[in-house]
Amino acid sequence: MITGRRLLYSSLGLVAALLVAGQAGLFAGRPPAGLGVHQDRLKPPSATPNSVSSQADMYPGHPQQAHALIEPLPLRRGDAVASVTALAAVLRATPRITLVEQRSDYLRAQAQTRWLKFVDDLEFWFNPATGVIELRSASRLGRQDFGANRARIETVRAAYLAQP
Repeated sequence: MITGRRLLYSSLGLVAALLVAGQAGLFAGRPPAGLGVHQDRLKPPSATPNSVSSQADMYPGHPQQAHALIEPLPLRRGDAVASVTALAAVLRATPRITLVEQRSDYLRAQAQTRWLKFVDDLEFWFNPATGVIELRSASRLGRQDFGANRARIETVRAAYLAQP
């Protein structure tokens, strides 16, 4: 019984320490280099399964190409500026997402998990060559996100498409 209690107290102590560390911002990480649009491309997907990108197929042989590939966002009524503005409104209204940069053709945001405060970087760019909004979402830390970036983007997509 003593061993069981020790294990319980140790486990509770570890959980408490992780929560305190997360709340202190120790799991936020730093924005990676290379964010933005360079030669009509967003940054490649992460080398580990913790990102999604509508441009993953532009990186043949990438180890996460198939895992990371996600559909871009369509334009609303064919208007790029209105579409980016509508998307910015969705991002501002989504809990735990902060819009960091907004231009007429590009948005960058940060999403933060509730308890441990891990930060993911989100990018959206209107690609004039394809007429869609390309996107990328990736975790700053860790090797696996358990589908969190894909789920977040699909939630953003649904809210964006549901706007009048």
